[in-house]
Amino acid sequence: MLHTLYCPKIKGPPIGGITNMIKAIDLHCHFNHGAPHDAGESTLHRRGFDFLREEHAAANIIKTVHSSYDAVLSNERICEENEYLLSLTEGYPDIYGWVVVDPRLDDTLIQAERLLRKPKMLGIKVHRTHGYDIADMGDKLFSFANGLGTTVLMHPDRISLMPTFADRYPNMRLIIAHLATEEHIEAVRAARYGNVYTDTSGGDSTKNNILEYAVERIGSEKIYFGTDTYAAGFQYGRVAHSRLSDRDKENILYRNALRDFPGLSN
Repeated sequence: MLHTLYCPKIKGPPIGGITNMIKAIDLHCHFNHGAPHDAGESTLHRRGFDFLREEHAAANIIKTVHSSYDAVLSNERICEENEYLLSLTEGYPDIYGWVVVDPRLDDTLIQAERLLRKPKMLGIKVHRTHGYDIADMGDKLFSFANGLGTTVLMHPDRISLMPTFADRYPNMRLIIAHLATEEHIEAVRAARYGNVYTDTSGGDSTKNNILEYAVERIGSEKIYFGTDTYAAGFQYGRVAHSRLSDRDKENILYRNALRDFPGLSN
């Protein structure tokens, strides 16, 4: 005997559904270009500049903010790499840049002060692979950023200390990248002046409630979209096909970036 499957009509759009293809701005990406300290890659995971632009176009990512792998994985050629990135921002309308610095190297700070006057260079990038403890160099780094009124994008390191630095230097914005832990979320919540943020880049966004929980705790306004060279379609889909409201998705995917980085309008 056959039974009829009863399917009640659902009023309104499904939870978490999207009504159109939302554009995205990738605020955190890196690229290889044949430099001495490029990141490892293979046939199965590619990191070249042209490849990433194709990936991003397929995922409706309309603008990308880069720093080169050579600059973040070694401090030997930071200034040369920053200049190369500047040339890319001038040659491609969809490409923007982070100025990589090592706070122990004054020439990188001098260069940053000059390059950050360029409209498509949006802030400072630091990375622990340069081999210093940010707890020791934080005052020099963040006071520099504070004086310029700029943003620092950092790899998650000494997260629990970051609200203290953010409170000490309220004129700078700090992005603790790679949302992965409750520690990220609590650091954003703890900042007295609301100047700590995070981004979605990284494999930990596969956790099936991390993004939704973060929005519940800190709001979608504190989260930027990034790929960090993980598959762009996957990273985009994690936000666009989440259980978040369309407005929260739009905030993360592009509205927050446009709100906080006027240079992205260029």
